[in-house]
Parts: sequence; C-alpha cells; structure tokens
Amino acid sequence: MIVHVLGSGAGGGFPQWNCNCRNCDGLRRGTLRARARTQSSLAISADRRSWVLLNASPDIRAQLDACPALQPGGPVRNTAIRAVVLMDSQIDHVTGLLSLREGRRLAVHCTAQVHTDLTSGLPLFDVLRHYLELELTIIDPDQAAGFTVAGVDGLTFHAIALTSKAPPYSPHRHAPARGDNLGVLVRDQQSGRTLFYAPGLGELDARVRALLAEADCALIDGTFWSDDEMATAGISQKRGREMGHLALSGAGGMLEELAQLPPRRRILIHINNTNPILDEDSAARRELDARGIEVAWDGMEIAL
Repeated sequence: MIVHVLGSGAGGGFPQWNCNCRNCDGLRRGTLRARARTQSSLAISADRRSWVLLNASPDIRAQLDACPALQPGGPVRNTAIRAVVLMDSQIDHVTGLLSLREGRRLAVHCTAQVHTDLTSGLPLFDVLRHYLELELTIIDPDQAAGFTVAGVDGLTFHAIALTSKAPPYSPHRHAPARGDNLGVLVRDQQSGRTLFYAPGLGELDARVRALLAEADCALIDGTFWSDDEMATAGISQKRGREMGHLALSGAGGMLEELAQLPPRRRILIHINNTNPILDEDSAARRELDARGIEVAWDGMEIAL
C-alpha cells in the first residue's frame, strides 16, 4: 500500500491567508523553520495506478499538480482517481469535489449523515449532478466486513464512527449523530498491513485505542497542541474540544493516550496554523521527536 499525503494542514492551510500569528508571520518572513501546508487529504493505492482519495480539500488542484501519479495519462481525458471517501462534511474536506467536476463520472463514498449535510446545508451533491454522473455509495460505519472501491484492487476499507462534531451548516450540528465523523482503517489484502486515518478526533474510546494498537501506521488528528491554543493566540475563545479536536498536550491529551499504547508508527496530520509543532525548532517539536511521533508534510509518501 502506498499512502501519499496530498495535504497535511487544517482548515485554511499554513500560512493561512488572513492570519498573522507567530507561525504564519514567521513562515512568510523566513524567520521560522517550517514547511507550508495545504489542507489535509490522502491518496492511497495498492499498485500506483488506481488511487482513492480520502477527502477532497479546497487545495486539490494544486495537490494534484504536485503528485505525478495522479496526473492524466493515456487518453486525452483521463484520471487515476477511482473514488473519493469522505471522513466528514467539513468545508476543508469536501469542497475540492467541485474541482473534479470536469470528469465524466465521480464515485463518492460517505455516511448517511454526510449525505444529508451535502444535500441540505451545503448542497454540493446537487451542484455536481449538473456537471457529471455522480455515483454515491453510503457507508455504514463499524461494519466488520468493511467495503471495497470499484476499480481499486487489493485494498479493503473499514469505516469507524468517531466522536467529533458536524459542521456549522449541518442540520444536526447540535445533535451529534453516529456517522458525522469517520476514521478509516485501510488494509492491504496482500501484505495484511494497515493504515488508520483519523484527521478529526474528539476523544479516544476503546475501539479507537484498539485500532491504534493494531494499525501498522496511524495518521491522526494533530490539530492543536493545547486545548486553549486559539485563545492564547488571540484568535478565538473556542477550545479545541468544542471544535471536535483532542489536543496533543495536557492531561488526557493525545500524547498521553499514545504513550499507553504499543509502539507503532504515529504521524500527526491536520495541523492548525497556530500549532507550535509546525516550528521545527520548537520545544513542542522536540518533545514529539523524543516520543518518536512524526509530523506529516505535503508530499510525504508512506509505503506499507
């Protein structure tokens, strides 16, 4: 299995267009040792010919340009993208679908809750049907058998319902439902090796801990270093947990949780522009290095 990180940032990317926080200002000025990041998405393949996208960010046009394996070849109009699997209905994970409208057909896998959001509060699916044949497959989370994607041999996908939040435009924003947010365990049928992907993770329950313990590699939510990070940066009074993200540091944080699990390859993704781990010389980054935890970057490729 080949995992290509198309984008590793949270909503708005890094630097964010309207942000002058220490990180964004430092990157622009060249005083911060850090990498620019687009909004989070993955491309996964078993053979480097047929690919599945996990989420489609608003930055997808630039992300595809930066990934030769996803560029057209052969016929005049062609694509190696066989389907898009959506983790949720957040703007930074779905609006890239609009940039795929020039194709003849688009296969999308999502939960019933995401389908409701994208035909009501943010009616992307209705818009896309004016441009192409939209093939929708509804995912029922937590099914033991998992699902496969047509045209992609060798990979099985298992969707896991996570505790997080639906977006502000969702009809059930204040009534969380199973299927608002997913993690996905992807298994290579030949090697048996697995990847667990969860860019939005509000808390870890027994199922998630078991998956983290099992997966050969986990790409997981690294949005905020601290729960009050946005307030400390003078941006917002919202806490990380209110936004559906478990902070990395602090009691009960992601680092504390990971320390209790067997050693596996752990990579943080969906990094907010305010997070000190973006600064490669920061104390937070040194702590991650000491714990053997990696930080995803755009263009990173993982072979499993």
